[in-house]
Amino acid sequence: MRVAIAGAGAVGRSVAAELIDNGHEVLLIDKAAVAIRPERVPEAEWLLADCCELSSLEEARLDQCDVVIAATGDDKANLVTSLLAKTEFAVPRTVGRVNHPDNEWLFNEAWGVDVSVSTPRIMSALVEEAVAVGDLVRLFTFRQGQANLVELTLPEDSPYVGKPSGLVPFPDNCALVTILRDGQVYTPDAEQPLESGDELLLVVPAELEDDVERLLAPSTHP
Repeated sequence: MRVAIAGAGAVGRSVAAELIDNGHEVLLIDKAAVAIRPERVPEAEWLLADCCELSSLEEARLDQCDVVIAATGDDKANLVTSLLAKTEFAVPRTVGRVNHPDNEWLFNEAWGVDVSVSTPRIMSALVEEAVAVGDLVRLFTFRQGQANLVELTLPEDSPYVGKPSGLVPFPDNCALVTILRDGQVYTPDAEQPLESGDELLLVVPAELEDDVERLLAPSTHP
Protein backbone atom coordinates (compact mmCIF):
# COMPACT_ATOMS: atom_id res chain seq x y z
CA MET A 1 0.00 0.00 0.00
CA ARG A 2 1.27 3.45 -0.90
CA VAL A 3 0.63 6.15 1.70
CA ALA A 4 1.32 9.87 1.48
CA ILE A 5 1.65 11.81 4.73
CA ALA A 6 1.32 15.59 4.68
CA GLY A 7 3.35 16.93 7.58
CA ALA A 8 6.79 15.60 8.46
CA GLY A 9 6.77 16.65 12.10
CA ALA A 10 6.89 14.28 15.04
CA VAL A 11 3.41 12.92 14.33
CA GLY A 12 3.97 12.39 10.62
CA ARG A 13 7.36 10.74 11.14
CA SER A 14 6.03 8.41 13.82
CA VAL A 15 3.15 7.30 11.62
CA ALA A 16 5.52 6.85 8.69
CA ALA A 17 7.91 4.67 10.68
CA GLU A 18 5.06 2.50 11.91
CA LEU A 19 3.63 2.04 8.42
CA ILE A 20 7.04 1.20 6.98
CA ASP A 21 7.56 -1.41 9.71
CA ASN A 22 4.28 -2.93 8.55
CA GLY A 23 5.53 -3.18 4.98
CA HIS A 24 3.95 -0.12 3.38
CA GLU A 25 5.46 2.42 1.00
CA VAL A 26 5.42 5.93 2.51
CA LEU A 27 5.96 9.44 1.16
CA LEU A 28 6.45 12.31 3.63
CA ILE A 29 5.58 15.82 2.41
CA ASP A 30 6.39 19.11 4.14
CA LYS A 31 6.76 22.70 2.96
CA ALA A 32 9.35 23.61 5.61
CA ALA A 33 12.89 22.82 4.56
CA VAL A 34 13.90 22.35 8.20
CA ALA A 35 11.40 19.48 8.48
CA ILE A 36 12.94 17.53 5.61
CA ARG A 37 15.21 15.17 7.56
CA PRO A 38 15.46 11.92 5.57
CA GLU A 39 17.91 10.44 8.07
CA ARG A 40 15.10 10.27 10.64
CA VAL A 41 12.99 7.93 8.49
CA PRO A 42 15.45 6.76 5.83
CA GLU A 43 13.11 4.16 4.33
CA ALA A 44 10.53 6.80 3.38
CA GLU A 45 10.41 9.02 0.33
CA TRP A 46 10.64 12.74 1.12
CA LEU A 47 9.25 15.72 -0.76
CA LEU A 48 9.74 19.43 -0.03
CA ALA A 49 6.41 20.87 -1.17
CA ASP A 50 3.25 22.62 -0.04
CA CYS A 51 0.52 20.01 0.41
CA CYS A 52 -2.13 22.69 -0.23
CA GLU A 53 -0.83 23.31 -3.76
CA LEU A 54 -2.31 21.19 -6.53
CA SER A 55 0.98 21.13 -8.43
CA SER A 56 2.76 19.77 -5.36
CA LEU A 57 0.29 16.95 -5.00
CA GLU A 58 0.67 16.13 -8.68
CA GLU A 59 4.43 15.94 -8.12
CA ALA A 60 3.74 13.62 -5.19
CA ARG A 61 1.71 11.33 -7.52
CA LEU A 62 -1.28 11.27 -5.20
CA ASP A 63 -3.27 9.50 -7.90
CA GLN A 64 -1.12 6.44 -7.15
CA CYS A 65 -1.74 6.54 -3.38
CA ASP A 66 -4.11 4.25 -1.53
CA VAL A 67 -4.24 6.50 1.55
CA VAL A 68 -3.46 10.14 2.26
CA ILE A 69 -2.89 11.23 5.86
CA ALA A 70 -3.15 14.96 6.56
CA ALA A 71 -1.06 15.21 9.72
CA THR A 72 0.17 18.78 9.85
CA GLY A 73 -0.26 21.03 12.87
CA ASP A 74 -2.59 23.31 10.88
CA ASP A 75 -6.24 22.25 10.65
CA LYS A 76 -6.81 24.41 7.57
CA ALA A 77 -3.97 22.70 5.73
CA ASN A 78 -5.26 19.28 6.74
CA LEU A 79 -8.73 20.06 5.42
CA VAL A 80 -7.45 21.43 2.11
CA THR A 81 -5.12 18.45 1.66
CA SER A 82 -7.92 15.98 2.32
CA LEU A 83 -10.30 17.75 -0.04
CA LEU A 84 -7.77 17.91 -2.88
CA ALA A 85 -6.76 14.29 -2.36
CA LYS A 86 -10.35 13.12 -2.58
CA THR A 87 -11.74 15.39 -5.30
CA GLU A 88 -8.74 15.89 -7.59
CA PHE A 89 -6.92 12.58 -7.22
CA ALA A 90 -9.71 10.18 -6.16
CA VAL A 91 -7.65 8.82 -3.26
CA PRO A 92 -9.67 5.92 -1.78
CA ARG A 93 -8.98 6.75 1.87
CA THR A 94 -8.15 10.00 3.65
CA VAL A 95 -7.32 10.53 7.31
CA GLY A 96 -7.35 14.00 8.82
CA ARG A 97 -5.62 15.08 12.02
CA VAL A 98 -7.70 17.47 14.16
CA ASN A 99 -5.50 19.80 16.20
CA HIS A 100 -8.15 22.04 17.73
CA PRO A 101 -11.33 20.47 19.16
CA ASP A 102 -13.44 23.41 17.95
CA ASN A 103 -12.65 22.41 14.36
CA GLU A 104 -13.65 18.79 14.68
CA TRP A 105 -17.08 19.32 13.09
CA LEU A 106 -15.40 20.38 9.84
CA PHE A 107 -13.58 17.10 9.36
CA ASN A 108 -16.29 15.29 7.47
CA GLU A 109 -17.12 13.89 4.05
CA ALA A 110 -17.88 17.35 2.68
CA TRP A 111 -14.19 18.20 3.16
CA GLY A 112 -13.02 14.86 1.80
CA VAL A 113 -12.18 13.38 5.21
CA ASP A 114 -13.02 9.71 5.62
CA VAL A 115 -11.61 9.36 9.14
CA SER A 116 -10.83 12.17 11.56
CA VAL A 117 -8.35 11.68 14.37
CA SER A 118 -8.62 14.13 17.24
CA THR A 119 -5.68 14.01 19.64
CA PRO A 120 -7.60 15.75 22.47
CA ARG A 121 -10.49 13.32 22.05
CA ILE A 122 -8.21 10.29 22.06
CA MET A 123 -6.43 11.51 25.19
CA SER A 124 -9.70 12.14 27.02
CA ALA A 125 -11.03 8.80 25.85
CA LEU A 126 -8.00 6.99 27.19
CA VAL A 127 -8.43 8.71 30.55
CA GLU A 128 -12.12 7.80 30.65
CA GLU A 129 -11.42 4.24 29.54
CA ALA A 130 -8.90 3.81 32.33
CA VAL A 131 -11.38 4.67 35.08
CA ALA A 132 -14.84 3.87 33.72
CA VAL A 133 -16.46 0.41 33.72
CA GLY A 134 -19.81 0.20 32.01
CA ASP A 135 -19.42 3.61 30.36
CA LEU A 136 -19.29 3.80 26.60
CA VAL A 137 -16.25 5.77 25.37
CA ARG A 138 -16.07 7.14 21.83
CA LEU A 139 -12.64 6.61 20.28
CA PHE A 140 -12.94 7.50 16.60
CA THR A 141 -15.51 8.98 14.26
CA PHE A 142 -15.91 7.50 10.79
CA ARG A 143 -17.48 10.43 8.99
CA GLN A 144 -18.24 8.65 5.73
CA GLY A 145 -20.35 6.02 7.44
CA GLN A 146 -21.77 8.27 10.16
CA ALA A 147 -20.62 5.74 12.74
CA ASN A 148 -18.20 5.70 15.66
CA LEU A 149 -15.67 3.26 17.03
CA VAL A 150 -16.54 2.95 20.71
CA GLU A 151 -15.25 1.03 23.71
CA LEU A 152 -17.10 -0.34 26.71
CA THR A 153 -15.65 -2.38 29.57
CA LEU A 154 -18.23 -4.99 30.50
CA PRO A 155 -19.23 -4.68 34.19
CA GLU A 156 -19.57 -7.79 36.33
CA ASP A 157 -23.32 -7.29 36.74
CA SER A 158 -24.01 -7.05 33.01
CA PRO A 159 -26.79 -9.47 32.01
CA TYR A 160 -24.54 -10.79 29.23
CA VAL A 161 -21.58 -11.91 31.35
CA GLY A 162 -21.11 -15.62 30.69
CA LYS A 163 -23.36 -15.61 27.64
CA PRO A 164 -22.24 -16.08 24.02
CA SER A 165 -21.70 -12.82 22.20
CA GLY A 166 -24.08 -14.01 19.50
CA LEU A 167 -26.97 -13.76 21.97
CA VAL A 168 -26.50 -10.05 22.59
CA PRO A 169 -29.37 -8.31 20.75
CA PHE A 170 -27.40 -5.40 19.35
CA PRO A 171 -29.45 -2.82 17.43
CA ASP A 172 -29.34 -2.89 13.65
CA ASN A 173 -26.21 -1.35 12.11
CA CYS A 174 -24.17 -2.07 15.26
CA ALA A 175 -21.26 -4.50 15.21
CA LEU A 176 -18.99 -6.00 17.85
CA VAL A 177 -15.60 -6.05 16.12
CA THR A 178 -13.06 -6.99 18.82
CA ILE A 179 -12.85 -8.30 22.37
CA LEU A 180 -9.77 -7.33 24.43
CA ARG A 181 -9.13 -9.69 27.31
CA ASP A 182 -6.01 -10.32 29.43
CA GLY A 183 -3.79 -8.53 26.95
CA GLN A 184 -5.09 -10.60 24.04
CA VAL A 185 -7.18 -9.59 21.03
CA TYR A 186 -10.09 -11.86 20.18
CA THR A 187 -12.17 -11.82 17.03
CA PRO A 188 -15.69 -12.37 18.33
CA ASP A 189 -17.74 -15.30 17.13
CA ALA A 190 -21.30 -16.13 18.02
CA GLU A 191 -20.33 -18.91 20.45
CA GLN A 192 -17.68 -17.04 22.44
CA PRO A 193 -18.88 -16.17 25.97
CA LEU A 194 -18.35 -12.65 27.26
CA GLU A 195 -16.53 -12.17 30.54
CA SER A 196 -16.60 -9.47 33.19
CA GLY A 197 -13.91 -6.92 32.44
CA ASP A 198 -13.86 -7.59 28.70
CA GLU A 199 -13.13 -4.46 26.69
CA LEU A 200 -15.57 -4.49 23.80
CA LEU A 201 -14.82 -2.47 20.68
CA LEU A 202 -17.89 -1.77 18.60
CA VAL A 203 -18.87 0.23 15.54
CA VAL A 204 -22.09 2.07 16.39
CA PRO A 205 -24.08 4.90 14.79
CA ALA A 206 -23.98 7.95 17.04
CA GLU A 207 -27.73 7.92 17.64
CA LEU A 208 -27.58 4.34 18.98
CA GLU A 209 -24.71 4.77 21.45
CA ASP A 210 -27.02 5.25 24.45
CA ASP A 211 -29.03 2.16 23.48
CA VAL A 212 -25.90 0.02 23.35
CA GLU A 213 -24.69 1.41 26.67
CA ARG A 214 -27.99 0.60 28.37
CA LEU A 215 -28.07 -2.84 26.78
CA LEU A 216 -24.65 -3.92 28.06
CA ALA A 217 -24.69 -2.10 31.42
CA PRO A 218 -28.34 -1.48 32.37
CA SER A 219 -27.74 -1.20 36.12
CA THR A 220 -25.10 1.49 35.59
CA HIS A 221 -27.26 3.38 33.09
CA PRO A 222 -30.96 2.96 33.95
